[in-house]
Amino acid sequence: MKQIDINCDMGESYGNFSVGNDKAIFPHITSTNIACGMHAGDPYHIQKTIEMAIAQGVQIGAHPGYPDLQGFGRRVIPMSAEELSASIKYQVAALKGMVESAGGQLKYVKPHGALYNEMAINEKEASTVVKAIKSIGPNLMIMGLAGSHVKRIVEAEGMTFIAEAFADRRYEADGKLMSRAKKNSVIHNAEEAANQVLSVVKDGYTQTLNGEKVELQAQSFCIHGDNPQAVEILKAIKLGLEENGITQKAFSTP
Repeated sequence: MKQIDINCDMGESYGNFSVGNDKAIFPHITSTNIACGMHAGDPYHIQKTIEMAIAQGVQIGAHPGYPDLQGFGRRVIPMSAEELSASIKYQVAALKGMVESAGGQLKYVKPHGALYNEMAINEKEASTVVKAIKSIGPNLMIMGLAGSHVKRIVEAEGMTFIAEAFADRRYEADGKLMSRAKKNSVIHNAEEAANQVLSVVKDGYTQTLNGEKVELQAQSFCIHGDNPQAVEILKAIKLGLEENGITQKAFSTP
């Protein structure tokens, strides 16, 4: 029987700014990528998200990004390797400490937004981030774009790579995510998102907007917490998985 993990970017509210619908999303996911305060999130909302994750039995991952609150971490911020490394260590260590103080365990790290995409095309950037994460916790798993060179870099450091695909994002023919600057790059229709997940799980591919086949093998699928249709998409995915005999389970669970 096939099984997959469903993850969501969460804990991204900041001060009086509410992002996403974390409470409604939690019952439908098995992993949560919690913002670390640089691209989104603040200590209070991060702590509340950790508490909800532990209460719901959802495995916890750190979601570090470029220091870019104004751009929600979706802009590449030029940084030296030393600056980037220090920023990643700061973010992951802080979240790890907060999770452990609440009685939980940090299982993995998934870089956010522009940093995630930059790592998929820039080996030096990827290596810097991976080594920084390893210095904080060598047993932490690292989630990255399925089919990218990030897998090789992670495994060269003796760490575990988790291949990720996206339920609510379109793909280019080369397997990279379609830029958010392009029209229809984000999927808002619940049925379309669920069909993309099922196509990858059952057949090992999805399609571009032009109908080109994109081969993908993934262990976890992401839903963005700031997608207004996130809850409806998650419900559709859950129904589709059940109808096809596919189990939804955290990837760290035997």
